[in-house]
Amino acid sequence: MTAPHTQLKHRFRGYFPVVIDVETAGFNPRTDALLEIAAVTLKMDDQGLLQKDQTFHHHIHPFEGANLEKAALEFNGIDPDCALRGAIEETDAMKDLCKQIRKQQKQADCQRSVIVAHNAAFDQSFVNAAIERCAIKRTPFHPFVSFDTTSLAALALGQTVLVKACQAAAIPFDQNEAHSALYDASKTADLFCMIVNRWQQLGGWPLSDPA
Repeated sequence: MTAPHTQLKHRFRGYFPVVIDVETAGFNPRTDALLEIAAVTLKMDDQGLLQKDQTFHHHIHPFEGANLEKAALEFNGIDPDCALRGAIEETDAMKDLCKQIRKQQKQADCQRSVIVAHNAAFDQSFVNAAIERCAIKRTPFHPFVSFDTTSLAALALGQTVLVKACQAAAIPFDQNEAHSALYDASKTADLFCMIVNRWQQLGGWPLSDPA
């Protein structure tokens, strides 16, 4: 039996899964501001089941010249000028996130981190754009590989909307808390863990004990 601390690297072919959620001021990662980011790392318990581990979270000041779409701000309820947000500069937020994820990735003996997100292409595009703007060379994240819980939930639960997928999975979801990166990342992590663990319990993994 492989030890729990080494199973994670075998489960995803050396990838370290990191659940990400972002709140933004629009849909264009090149021009629209990244306003909030949350990341949840994962680990395996003694039974080899996936569970949430650590959480990293930052509110972010819009980068210089960033576009702020009124409709996007009304949707997520973020006031970029509110001092109570405790926002920090984008460079500081992304450097800290990458540093923390690299540390967790190394402890898990994984080769690269992979973003897990609901509609992952959106979150990944904003993470990649922010990392590029901040000139971060040692990014832990794979530039294009991602695990999309939208597709996984469609397969496992017949749902694609995060709240409906969580409800189908019997995961409590408070819609009043939705559209917070911290809350949505936590619920996406719950959903991902549930689907992966259910697949294992059905006999889908491991097909054989990793060497």
